[in-house]
Amino acid sequence: MSTDTPGASADGAPSRAELAARVGELEDALAEATTEGDARKMSIVATKGTLDMAYPPLILASTAAAFGYDVTVFHTFWGLDILHEERSKNLKLSSVGNPNMPVPNAVAALPGMDRVTTKMMERRIEGNDTATIEELVETSLDMGVEFQACQMTIDLIGYDENNFYDGVTTGVGAATALQDMADADIQLLV
Repeated sequence: MSTDTPGASADGAPSRAELAARVGELEDALAEATTEGDARKMSIVATKGTLDMAYPPLILASTAAAFGYDVTVFHTFWGLDILHEERSKNLKLSSVGNPNMPVPNAVAALPGMDRVTTKMMERRIEGNDTATIEELVETSLDMGVEFQACQMTIDLIGYDENNFYDGVTTGVGAATALQDMADADIQLLV
């Protein structure tokens, strides 16, 4: 019994060579579809260095990286404190003007209240087994998140680049950050 398909078996099924060729085509198509050029990108700008404002960019960055996003976080002004090894371990919580504080602004403005509210939050973080800022920075770096430190702010505030976590990209300017944001699928200002 003959078939019209070259290399096909007597029952019309494709030959091993045809299957191997088709598998090769599918593997090539899959490789092309999953190249890094097609990776989704997220760009975050971190401008604040208080304890409560350090968590959002770190959690968003590490979560997006876990979902396969190419993530860049541009840190400027007080957001640089998140990347500073020593300062990131001593971030404070501002009591004044924080609408979620359980005390009125008149009480929050009293001397020492920022220390009290910071200690309360640190106990809550520890008691809830929440990752520390240091752990989130290191986890994010391990996951491929690029933390960029604004060079103008480094110069303005007088930070020593050697005091940032290993893996932080320094020497980044606003033009680079803007281009990164323009290329990103998601842009966030925190």
